Amino acid sequence: MNDAGSRLIFGCMGLGGGWGSGPLEAGDIAAANTAVDAALEAGITVFDHADIYAHGKAEEAFGRVLTDRPELREGIQLQTKCGIRLPATGRIGQYDSSRETVIARVEESLERLGTDRIDVLLIHRPDPLAHPEEIASAFQQLKDDGKVLRLGVSNMSAGQMRWLQSALPHPLAANQLEMSLHRSGWLESGVLVNHSEATEIGFPHGTLEYCQANDVELQAWGALAQGRYSGAAGTAETGPDAATAALVTELAEDKDCSPEAVVLGWLMRHPARIRPVVGTSNPKRIRACAQAEPVAAAMTRDEWYSLWVAARGRALP
Repeated sequence: MNDAGSRLIFGCMGLGGGWGSGPLEAGDIAAANTAVDAALEAGITVFDHADIYAHGKAEEAFGRVLTDRPELREGIQLQTKCGIRLPATGRIGQYDSSRETVIARVEESLERLGTDRIDVLLIHRPDPLAHPEEIASAFQQLKDDGKVLRLGVSNMSAGQMRWLQSALPHPLAANQLEMSLHRSGWLESGVLVNHSEATEIGFPHGTLEYCQANDVELQAWGALAQGRYSGAAGTAETGPDAATAALVTELAEDKDCSPEAVVLGWLMRHPARIRPVVGTSNPKRIRACAQAEPVAAAMTRDEWYSLWVAARGRALP
């Protein structure tokens, strides 16, 4: 998708002081600055948003960072998502990718972010009532106005991407999906073809292959698996999670790197060129991800398979 930009992406969902109804506070802006600095120190130059994160306060906090430090904008790439409308007075939660909503949500994101353009816009989730021509029309207007450079999707299957692409003159840039060492349906869906275990897999079969064949960048949300293999509180003491965490620790010690780098490196070792989204806002953990790409390059086939088998909790069929 990108001609430039870091292999890792910083996920900004944790910015803005949480999902409460209160206003943005000075401490939230300070925390955003600290997280952005940690990401930049880790070599991350791509920042992922969504209009709904912290009810818009995540984008607003990032926008305040850019307002105070405008020199940052030309050295980074911004992407945001729209298409989810949260519950509100008189309205249930729903998905909305209608033309007018996409344009309106982008205008609001641009204002909160304090920028004149979004490098990549992702449709956050499939809207059953959407028409591909409407989405294409909205994107074309935004592109013509210089407000959005590229369009991608999130949480879509190969069939849904093919459906949307049929109305687009430009190729889809990316698909952001939940992919991690813990949530490995993206791997299992292909390996378990013609096997009884395939009925347990919800990941849409063929999506990974479609993205690879059509040069749609794969972005992995939830890539750190909520820290279950890198020391998060409450990690299981027995079972597959514990065994995997022990193996991650062993490999991290052997490679003189952080456990986070091993977990992300495992994803990045796959030939699909997956770009992990680092979802933590903890500066220490953000910096711990910096070595992921060299760890991926050095990870052996045996190490990669050992991690996968440990996490799935049983041998491959």
